[in-house]
Amino acid sequence: MFAMADKELMKERKRWKFLGLPFTFTTFAITDKKLVIERGLFTTNEDEILLYKVLDIQYSRTLGQKIFGLGTIKVFSQDVSMPELLIKNIKNSRKFKELLSEQSELEKQRLSVRRGEDMGIHYHDHHHHDDHFDHHDFDDDFDNDTEE
Repeated sequence: MFAMADKELMKERKRWKFLGLPFTFTTFAITDKKLVIERGLFTTNEDEILLYKVLDIQYSRTLGQKIFGLGTIKVFSQDVSMPELLIKNIKNSRKFKELLSEQSELEKQRLSVRRGEDMGIHYHDHHHHDDHFDHHDFDDDFDNDTEE
C-alpha cells in the first residue's frame, strides 16, 4: 500500500453520523510524507495529498458529532487533483488534525519549503468557498463506495 519509506502514523475510518458506527469503506491515513484516502470495498480507489502541499487545516464538530465522539477536518492543499478535502465523521478527529498539522510542518522543514513557496494562488480562493465543497466531500451518511 505505502512505499517502504512511508511510515503510517495514524489511520481513521469514516463513520456513519448515526451512532458513529464504522460501516463505511473509506479510510484516511497519515504517513510521514502524505495523507492517503482509500475508498471502496470491491474496487478500491486510493488518492493522496503530499504533506508538504498542505496549506491550511480547519477543525469543527457539530453537536451531533460531539455526542457520538466524531469530528470534521477541512484540508486545503496545493494538490492538483484534490485542492480541498473534507474529512467528515471520524473518531479521534482532534488528534488526527493535530498529527496532520505537525507532520505537514515537519515535511515542509525536511524539504526546506519556505512559507512563501507553499502558498499558491489557490490558497485564498479556498477560504472564500468554505461552505461550498464541490470536490472530494466524503459526507455520504450511508457510503456508496461499495462499487460493483
